[in-house]
Amino acid sequence: MPAIVIVGAQWGDEGKGKATDHLGSRVDYVVKFNGGNNAGHTVVIGDEKYALHLLPSGILTPGCTPVIGNGVVVDLEVLFREIDGLEARGTDTSRLKVSSNAHVIADYNRTLDKVAERFLGSRKIGTTGRGIGPTYADKMNRIGIRIQDLFDEKILTQKVEGALELKGQVLTKVYNRRAPSVDQTVEELLAHADRLAPYVCDTTLLLGQALDRGETVLLEAGQATLLDVDHGTYPFVTSSSATAGGACTGSGIPPTRIDQVIAIVKAYTTRVGEGPFPTELHDESGDFLRNTGFEFGTTTGRPRRCGWYDAVIARYAARVNGVTDFVLTKLDVLTGLEEIPVCVAYDVDGERYEEMPANQSAFHHAVPIYEYFPGWSEDISGARTLEDLPANARAYVEALEGMSGARMSVVGVGPEREQAVVLHPLR
Repeated sequence: MPAIVIVGAQWGDEGKGKATDHLGSRVDYVVKFNGGNNAGHTVVIGDEKYALHLLPSGILTPGCTPVIGNGVVVDLEVLFREIDGLEARGTDTSRLKVSSNAHVIADYNRTLDKVAERFLGSRKIGTTGRGIGPTYADKMNRIGIRIQDLFDEKILTQKVEGALELKGQVLTKVYNRRAPSVDQTVEELLAHADRLAPYVCDTTLLLGQALDRGETVLLEAGQATLLDVDHGTYPFVTSSSATAGGACTGSGIPPTRIDQVIAIVKAYTTRVGEGPFPTELHDESGDFLRNTGFEFGTTTGRPRRCGWYDAVIARYAARVNGVTDFVLTKLDVLTGLEEIPVCVAYDVDGERYEEMPANQSAFHHAVPIYEYFPGWSEDISGARTLEDLPANARAYVEALEGMSGARMSVVGVGPEREQAVVLHPLR
């Protein structure tokens, strides 16, 4: 059996949590392979809504083993707060596994993230201030703290001392902030060690053996393609690899074990934070999408920037990730619109671009070229087959499939688990 990758095809918030949960009953392991608690998944089960930030969506599926992979950065306080919240609601979290090689967010990295963003002023990136970026920087600078270090106090202390030799100077002399002491940081991290220990294992070995046994592993990305540190709208990106390639490095599963890449794409487009956004709307249409689609960040509560569907970035996501199937979400949000624009290309200084411009400045100045599709007024939340959809809604879905670079296999028509039109079974 294969490993399956789920990624976001836009700037995040496409509904990966729902898609992962939808597949969860058919898979044995769900792995989060990148990011931290800087993004969230919202999953609706019946009358219950769950906001997940650090835990994989599979935590809500009985019998499924959720895994935090080596590519994730972990805020231990957030992890246990989220576990406690789920346990209080009757969810069993004992199956959770955490990679011993995942990196830990220390107090000084949260502080650095916040003060550095303020220092940038008008050049700010739009981070969540949760220490994600500085922790990944420590990882690449080889001064990071890993989960396994919490079980050897001597090594942990040495690593914190090494990190604070530099970071203490930066905080005090550049940002005029008091740096935490070594003892303070070590004490904060060690406070979680005993509770953490039962969850920790070699997740690369765990997942490899699971695949050898014929079990199915689902790899879910945090953030999305256009936020990938290599392939996104740099520098307005996250600090990790959010594309299908990142699934391999962030989990330890080789690319030869992956045979399906599912990309989640919203029936319109949103993003949070700074950076270019060609189809962004600053009028009543943007307000309609935001309010009707409840477009406010799961983690931050920030209102999301909203715009029309962008087929150029969908094609880009299909190419970069090797997408086999798209899941189109939130089609129901468009109900009631008389006309629905779709961006099919860009105009940059009079030149037409059918694909993503290679130059950042060109993308920043891209003006969307729209095709217009008739809308529908019928309630589609009960649709379960393509024939259940109004003719104009069917035409819209078919048009997006034709211009997006991969087949539309599932269409979301509401927030609940079962509110989906399945055109092609995902597995």
